[in-house]
Amino acid sequence: MTSRAQILAAARRLIDQNGWEKLTLRRLAAEIGIGTMTLYHHVRDKEDLLLLLISEYADQIPRPDLPSEPRDRIIATSIVIHDALADWPWAAEVLTSDGFIGRLGESLWMVEAIVAGAIDHGCTPEQAVHLFRSIWYYTVGEILVRAHSARRPSNEQQTAKPSPFFEGVDATRMPRLVSLGEQWPTLAAQDTYSQGLQALVDGLLAQATSARQPSRNGMKRGA
Repeated sequence: MTSRAQILAAARRLIDQNGWEKLTLRRLAAEIGIGTMTLYHHVRDKEDLLLLLISEYADQIPRPDLPSEPRDRIIATSIVIHDALADWPWAAEVLTSDGFIGRLGESLWMVEAIVAGAIDHGCTPEQAVHLFRSIWYYTVGEILVRAHSARRPSNEQQTAKPSPFFEGVDATRMPRLVSLGEQWPTLAAQDTYSQGLQALVDGLLAQATSARQPSRNGMKRGA
């Protein structure tokens, strides 16, 4: 008998080896040693399999004691999402597909915490959704850029002397970039996610609440 745990473990192995894009139910069945039709008794298709993998992983993420302050609750929950996806960057790519994030079941508590935090801070439900979307784009973008940048160069590239980052750029037209050429890779590699997140959340909350405040003539700003 083949269990769901065996299927998911084998799927994780194949993803680690070849990436999630090359995962097929035929390859998975061969990895387990069963027929493809037998596998269909457990999963409907590749999308269903990926959803099961991500849901199982998300369900294992411990729920921390979140701060009572709405703004701090949003930031703390966003960091939980970031740290979880940083360990599984391929899941971030999958979740960017339309409709995936809405099918995570109980794992949606993280989305709920951010949206509820925004509403508790004074945002409208629409503004809360926009706030979550902005945080989501920022978080996923940061994870994917770092994951792709972390790919090791070839041995030839490792032994070669690195060229200036903006080599060939006209220093008279772009002097600031050229002057930063040697520092740019080091600066770009620094982990500034938390600082950027706090600035993003503070700006979005301030913008949202400001739009709801009445102006001097009694009309709401943005109306």
